[in-house]
Amino acid sequence: MNLTPKERVRRALAYEPVDRLPTQVNYTAAMGERLAAHFGVAPADLPQRLGNHLLRLDLTFPRRLSADGKTRYDWWGVGFDTEEEGYFPSFCPLADSKDLDAFPWPDPSAPGLLDDAAQAVAADAGQHFVAPNFGFALFERAWLLRGFEAFLADTALDPGFAGELLDRITAIQLALIRRFIALGVDGGYFGDDYGAQKNMLFSPAAWRTLIKPRLARLFEPFREASLPVIMHSDGQIAPVLPDLVEIGLTTLNPVQPEVIDHGWLRDTFGERLSYYGGISTQTVLPNGSPDDVRAAVVAAARALAPDGTGIMLAPSHRMMADIPMANVDALLAAFAPVETDS
Repeated sequence: MNLTPKERVRRALAYEPVDRLPTQVNYTAAMGERLAAHFGVAPADLPQRLGNHLLRLDLTFPRRLSADGKTRYDWWGVGFDTEEEGYFPSFCPLADSKDLDAFPWPDPSAPGLLDDAAQAVAADAGQHFVAPNFGFALFERAWLLRGFEAFLADTALDPGFAGELLDRITAIQLALIRRFIALGVDGGYFGDDYGAQKNMLFSPAAWRTLIKPRLARLFEPFREASLPVIMHSDGQIAPVLPDLVEIGLTTLNPVQPEVIDHGWLRDTFGERLSYYGGISTQTVLPNGSPDDVRAAVVAAARALAPDGTGIMLAPSHRMMADIPMANVDALLAAFAPVETDS
């Protein structure tokens, strides 16, 4: 069996036999510069050098910076701090207003939005598993627009407004989802964090009321097309994982070993849920030794893919610039022999 990266991912996420486990390494811009220098390749060639299997597609829109260059605005008008390596919102456009009719909502039907995505799909020629990037899909999009504390207060004090804001977001995301499916993607990728290290950020009851029915609507077009649904959701979300599987989640990311027990996942969900991630960017990759990294890869594969399928091995999150290159080398070396008996 000699599979393409696309077919390897598709089969692994569906618990079908594979020649080896698919792998993926994502990274921040700062870490990308270090990786390119370390491997002596151009930044554009890094995904191939890292052996990546997944190609995520983003929207095409004018990239706007503040006059001082310290804030970068996304398609929705949220500003992010350019001096931080992660995602740190510095401007929430609805922070001081609940007037949703006055807000300049982005147009999901605008021409050109999928130009870069279409070019990437054509250039890839069916080699990799292609998914649109719906990071900050719903809850996170709402609080990025409104502000974290303000939106959490809205869910308790003004749930009608919170629901209307989520409905506006859902409608826009659904329009984009239909366009991406028509483009010919292989599955959906969503990001929406509901948990902290020990507990959820808000109650499971509130999640089931405000988030679950709207998230189900976002999953539904992929389910209707018989495409897998991958979702990144940080933190301790065990209370709502059965709900996520119920509404169509097929693949969980990041499978943080510090937060959610890998054995519990397998025992609870069996082959109803597959996985993407599993190797910690919180502890072992930045702070462990190369031997620790190799052991973590083996442990994740044994716990989450004991039958040699069912996972795309990866760092749990984008690798940041605090990870030693020796640990990156150990990670890639450990990925290489993760083969199955098929």
